[in-house]
Amino acid sequence: MIAPRTPTTAEELRGAGLRVTAARVALLETVRSGDHLDVEAIAAGVRDRVGHVSLQAVYEALHALTAAGLVRRIEPAGSPARFEGRVGDNHHHVVCRSCGVVADVDCAVGEAPCLSASDTHGFMIDEADVIYWGVCPSCSTLRTS
Repeated sequence: MIAPRTPTTAEELRGAGLRVTAARVALLETVRSGDHLDVEAIAAGVRDRVGHVSLQAVYEALHALTAAGLVRRIEPAGSPARFEGRVGDNHHHVVCRSCGVVADVDCAVGEAPCLSASDTHGFMIDEADVIYWGVCPSCSTLRTS
């Protein structure tokens, strides 16, 4: 039995109805290889791969990739927007109050939205977005030293 072939980044972009450019390929690969990156870090990663790219082009590409469902944007309070390649599931995040590091947290139970609202106000809820706040192990160690 032959395992299904994983589509290339270019094929994923085409499949989402997006034009394939070197910058978009580099951006999607940078987001997927990173860990909840902000726009500046993404821009640096794209520049490392393809050379000069404007910050405006990075913002426009991130908007298009987010709208197409290829990347996910999260906005922890008091932090710049961050982007990740983990899409299509209803996972949550934990954020360190001290250094701002972000990590994924799988849903505790069930399928999306994996949490039940006490009052839906008539909405058909299909997703829950939870951010847990605390202090990461590295910052905890610094505080107790």
